[in-house]
Amino acid sequence: MLPQEFDNRIQLMLADQYDSFIKSFEDNKYQAIRINTLKCDNAESVTEKFSATENVPWEPNGFYYSESETPGKHPYHEAGVYYIQEPSAMAPVSFLGVQEGERVLDLCAAPGGKSTQIAAAMNGKGIFVANEISPQRAKILSLNIERLGVQNCLVLNEDSGKLANVFPEYFDRILVDAPCSGEGMFRKNDVAISEWSLENVSKCEERQIEILDNAAAMLAPGGRIVYSTCTFAPAENEGSIISFLERHPDFKLLDVHKYEGMESGNAEFISYDRSIMEEQLKELCTRDSYKEEIKKTIRLWPHLLKGEGHYLAVLEKEGDIALNKTMYVPNGSNKTLTPNDLKAYREFEKEFLNIKLEGDFILFGEQLYLTPKGMPGLKGLKVLRPGLHIGTMKKDRFEPSHALALWLKKDEAVNVYDIPSDSAEIRSYLNGQTIRTSGNKGWHLITTDGYSIGWGKLAGSVLKNHYPKGLRINY
Repeated sequence: MLPQEFDNRIQLMLADQYDSFIKSFEDNKYQAIRINTLKCDNAESVTEKFSATENVPWEPNGFYYSESETPGKHPYHEAGVYYIQEPSAMAPVSFLGVQEGERVLDLCAAPGGKSTQIAAAMNGKGIFVANEISPQRAKILSLNIERLGVQNCLVLNEDSGKLANVFPEYFDRILVDAPCSGEGMFRKNDVAISEWSLENVSKCEERQIEILDNAAAMLAPGGRIVYSTCTFAPAENEGSIISFLERHPDFKLLDVHKYEGMESGNAEFISYDRSIMEEQLKELCTRDSYKEEIKKTIRLWPHLLKGEGHYLAVLEKEGDIALNKTMYVPNGSNKTLTPNDLKAYREFEKEFLNIKLEGDFILFGEQLYLTPKGMPGLKGLKVLRPGLHIGTMKKDRFEPSHALALWLKKDEAVNVYDIPSDSAEIRSYLNGQTIRTSGNKGWHLITTDGYSIGWGKLAGSVLKNHYPKGLRINY
């Protein structure tokens, strides 16, 4: 049962499309995986396992799969070969236009689908900040960043206002996937229906105004913001964008390509939204200039395309992005380690890796991280992950991290033990069981069909399992 106020508004918004919209609630939900190009350069070898042959139009690495498939239970999922992501949720990042080497912020990042999509586009180059205000959700975000082998991401747990003070006009691209009333998820989530109210729509609109203003303060001249929600509510979509443009005349909407099934935003929808009380906003939406401008924004409706409900707008700040390459480092600098500090790690590296890591290494307690070049100072920030977690520095030894295993390619480790993904042995490994084998003593990179998934340490004929206890799976 849809909330009555919501149903009344949708009838006005959709008119003769209303029946098709309601019928879409009876249809099967579309599901997709997005191939993680940081680990996999052969999508077909993965998609054929799940009969995922149809591409998501707006994401070249996104593929639909049928309800009969269970990619979440496949070892490739634990290896970070792909991310299970709702198809419409892939759209905002495709309009962000991320380039390698840029400074990018995902401001409301959990659980990490869009963040890992951004990271793949950055290909390990540049500075990527993924932030989430909820501590518990930030932990999930950090785990997904690790699982997909992202190396250049600073994961934070901060309020957007705090970040605006630290990063004035710093980022080239910012994604604002704003917390919203979740109307677009009604078809797949009964909880979203039970929690809906006009009051909550209004509260979300107020929160979005604050977040967008803080994002604007952090965007460099010539930079781009993509604002997105998973709601149909005009107050949180067209209303938020029109009020933002009124407050920020140095921004404009970009008229971007709409894929088949995507519809233009509509300023007239705002007159149907009872959660909007501001007369000024209602008046602004009647102006011909805003009526035309808001058509540059995009609505995704579940009865018109293969995905859930979403809204997005592409905003550009006036200025020249090419002038932003001075690379000032905000918030001070970080204390990096000396070669002597890294002695235990370098000994491990020399014995067990075929690569030599270069860059700025820092310690968080005993934990060793490799940070992206020019990374902002960490002082005063709630940091969950300041780059690639390399491992633990003990007094006289080094122990590699699970994150390092997931980041490594099979040819970058001296010792590799590969396990077929369709075998009982890989499930035994993911359950924490030891492996009987022979070979060089010490650390072995465990792979499945060539994709790195964890560590094992060989002593005698026993390969001790170092898959993290908190991630182990009982099949």
